[in-house]
Amino acid sequence: MKPVVHVVATQCRSENEKKFNKWYNETHIPMLLKFKGITEVNRYQVLSGSPGPRYLASYRFESQDDFEAFQKSPELAAAISEMKETWGENGIDIKFIGQYELINTWRSGNLKSKWLRRLQV
Repeated sequence: MKPVVHVVATQCRSENEKKFNKWYNETHIPMLLKFKGITEVNRYQVLSGSPGPRYLASYRFESQDDFEAFQKSPELAAAISEMKETWGENGIDIKFIGQYELINTWRSGNLKSKWLRRLQV
């Protein structure tokens, strides 16, 4: 099975930046990580002057089955409920949500992909 990455792009009001980041890092992510199928979470902030939503979070799952189980999990339901309670309907603007399946991985110093090496065998 191929790993799946679930990405969420968000924006919040500038006056809520500090509160939003504290909440996301200390409350929201820990709640989601209670679901054992998430193997990694990364958060990003847009570079100054770049277009796009201010924040992007990626959640890695070992498989599509794990992601689908997460969608139905009590951990996700609790995190969504807590988010609505903390922020209401207008506190966070979710700009984009998507899921992606891994095609390949390249690493510095190892420019030949696993796929290419298999073709050469």
